[in-house]
Amino acid sequence: MARPTAPKPAKEPGRMKQLWQVFRMTIRNDRAALWMMLAGLLLPLAAGIVLAITLSGDNIIGIVLYVITGVLGGILGFLIVLGRRAERVAYRQIAGQPGAVGAVLKSSLRRAWQASEMPVAVTKSQDAVYRAVGKPGVVLIGEGPQSRTRRMLEEERRNVARIIPNVPIHLLHVGPDAESIPLERLPKTLNRLKKAISKAEVYAVNNRLVSLSRTSSLPIPKGIDPTKVRAPKPR
Repeated sequence: MARPTAPKPAKEPGRMKQLWQVFRMTIRNDRAALWMMLAGLLLPLAAGIVLAITLSGDNIIGIVLYVITGVLGGILGFLIVLGRRAERVAYRQIAGQPGAVGAVLKSSLRRAWQASEMPVAVTKSQDAVYRAVGKPGVVLIGEGPQSRTRRMLEEERRNVARIIPNVPIHLLHVGPDAESIPLERLPKTLNRLKKAISKAEVYAVNNRLVSLSRTSSLPIPKGIDPTKVRAPKPR
């Protein structure tokens, strides 16, 4: 009797199919995205044609090169706009969900930053505080309403200041309040903060915070589900 063969794993979609899926998702959730992508595609192409006409004269090779450059520039512009608008749509879809700030810190910060998708403090109501270390210093980000995260941020600020007293500490809020930072603008807000320490100091500060946090508080396991987090019982 022949043994049953194991089912073949589902084949992942190719690059072009993935690009098409991202394109459809983006224009479905962002009305302005299609026009901006068309502008990113057509403007470089038009510039290449204009340059070919005005600068190349009767030089066929020059005309062809300018047009090809315009086409390549248009494709690049289209992809850049698509990537940014798709990222913006993705942020809007996860905004307000527990762990959204951690997802942004993990995927969207530059290499100069040291951050984790795991919160350094979390409550039963799923409010959380995240920490990022970069050239501006230490940035503490509260996820949730300011009325509930303000006290958490202040407590964490005091803890950090006790460990590294000479490093600037910035407090940010991401939540439903009008004065809070929208999730999609968090990476840009972090990168605009004034630089205060060097790259070497960033690693030193982050290592010190991580090492002391592990010995002074309960560890948060990797892959934490924010919806199932429970605050530790008081001893």
